[in-house]
Amino acid sequence: MDNRCNWVILKEPLYIEYHDKEWGVPVFDDRLLFEMLCLEGAQAGLSWWTILQKRDNYRKAFDNFEADKIVQYTDEKLQSLKENTGIVRNKLKIQSVVTNAKAFLKIQQEYGSFSNYIWSFVDNKPIINYWETVQDVPTTTEISDKMSKKLKKDGFKFVGSTICYSYMQAIGMVNDHTLNCFCHPSNK
Repeated sequence: MDNRCNWVILKEPLYIEYHDKEWGVPVFDDRLLFEMLCLEGAQAGLSWWTILQKRDNYRKAFDNFEADKIVQYTDEKLQSLKENTGIVRNKLKIQSVVTNAKAFLKIQQEYGSFSNYIWSFVDNKPIINYWETVQDVPTTTEISDKMSKKLKKDGFKFVGSTICYSYMQAIGMVNDHTLNCFCHPSNK
């Protein structure tokens, strides 16, 4: 068996697949970047495992995270989301997806793409870290602090520094696979 970061729930194929094929892999697709930002926000106060298990439900509930559709949500649609047992039914988190969709579309217009905007925080190049253990991995950094401040200034919600750092890990802006993990670049 391949060595993995020790946060992975080894008996769960969905978690293994996420770790092995998504976490730490650079993402430049705007729709997926928006999806992951919303999912990281939904995770606030919960575990990633909870959100990962609900990801397909989120995609169905939020029109595959198509921002142009989300900004048109009516009060009736928002109420139906609050009653949807397949997602986290927190009204502030649900509303934040609509708020974030508006901010996201504005950023796309201003920067040409959300990818251009978000990747500028790391000069368009992933940061490869060399952590011995998962305990060595920070929960925030100077960059996630800056990202959080800028996202908030630009109208986004549920984008604190810890959420931003998790987001950076999820979309491959930073590679925090531990050195013993087969996914770390030094082991490829």
